[in-house]
Amino acid sequence: MLRRVFPRTGWEVGVIGLGTWGIGGQWGPVEKDDALRAIETAIDCGVNFIDTADAYGEPAGTSERLLAEVIRGRRDRLIIATKVGNFARRHGHPLPYTHWLHVDLCCDASLNRMKTDYIDLYQCHLPNCEDPTVFLEAFDRLIDAGKIRAFGISTDRLDVAELFDRDERCAAVQLEYSYLNRSAESALLPYCADRGIGTIIRGPLAKGVAAGKYTKDTVFTDDVRRHWNNGEARQVLHRQIETVERVATV
Repeated sequence: MLRRVFPRTGWEVGVIGLGTWGIGGQWGPVEKDDALRAIETAIDCGVNFIDTADAYGEPAGTSERLLAEVIRGRRDRLIIATKVGNFARRHGHPLPYTHWLHVDLCCDASLNRMKTDYIDLYQCHLPNCEDPTVFLEAFDRLIDAGKIRAFGISTDRLDVAELFDRDERCAAVQLEYSYLNRSAESALLPYCADRGIGTIIRGPLAKGVAAGKYTKDTVFTDDVRRHWNNGEARQVLHRQIETVERVATV
């Protein structure tokens, strides 16, 4: 596995990481043994960066709990990233995040679910957060307490990234990027490169579409993609599928 130094941290991180959104069953049923085997196989193949979130899985937190079963005994060889801000949101019960203690509480919960003493990269999971004050205060306190090592933001908005890096301490921006969606090239990727901020690519296969596994007749039943079945989202999907088909014939 090719590794690079993750900016602002000094960590040596594999260029391919493992995202764990799907293993918790939120994209459809996943057998526990299959989920654990997927994580173990990735690590055996040299993956040392694993990304998760407190909101991932059904119920929320499932992906972190599954990860705990695999990283035991391997923790010091792995860079673990998780996120805060969306726990219970899709169930209609978002936390307010009006005080740094709300973030601290979520951090403790993630630490407990993953059975670890620290989180390497803790990311705000609110892509449209226009006032990061509560999160930045919490991140500073969590770093001082040794609960996290660095912080980042998951967003596709340049202005939000700028707010989180106002003191030039944001270690990472997690952004959507694939050959079907190259919008980050216009501003966000250059900004991160100029500032020396690490980038984590979200959706490199466009939720499966870029892999060529879906057709225009595919009907989605999972919570993540069911909105693709109708309206403008369906039209966008059809255009993306046409692009994939053209790429496949080149």
